[in-house]
Amino acid sequence: MIAYLEGTIRSLDTDKVIVLAAGVGYLVHLPLSTYYKLEGSSSAALHIYTHVREDALALYGFASIDEKGAFEKLISISGIGPRLAQVILSGITTEELAEAIMRGDSRRLSSIPGVGKKTSERICLELRDKLISGGQKSEQPAPQRASTDDDVVSALVNLGYKSATATTAVESARKETGEDPEFSVLLRQSLRRLTR
Repeated sequence: MIAYLEGTIRSLDTDKVIVLAAGVGYLVHLPLSTYYKLEGSSSAALHIYTHVREDALALYGFASIDEKGAFEKLISISGIGPRLAQVILSGITTEELAEAIMRGDSRRLSSIPGVGKKTSERICLELRDKLISGGQKSEQPAPQRASTDDDVVSALVNLGYKSATATTAVESARKETGEDPEFSVLLRQSLRRLTR
């Protein structure tokens, strides 16, 4: 399985690139955000998601590990395949995606070409639960402040950030936002720190 690819760019289109590495040309599908980062460059270093089916093997490349994490979260939803996830990440940044999910803003997602109302609602519903819970349930209630911080850290880890990095960003965001910010405010401020 290919997880990372570095090499010379042989050709670049808005949705794909051919990367030459050790004499082999790899066709890698891209979201627009990654295309913009490669534009004008002669080399590429991409985080790769390898999609394997009975009849096909396709590579999807991302300039950042965060984009790859968001892609993997999107394709975990029933009815969303790699091509649609690529389209979604071409129409929205990972930070905007996280904010839209946390606010339940399905209208923002359905404004992306190819994403219908039902699909956007499903994304908000399924990924919001994953971002908040991270698939873990605590046995005992924790104080509100610690609980909010933990929920935001869990959401960031589920978007692909390392736990230590996420914790530092949340602590920094809390100092700036004040005493008890809401979950969505703390998440937004933390994401801003991580995407600077």
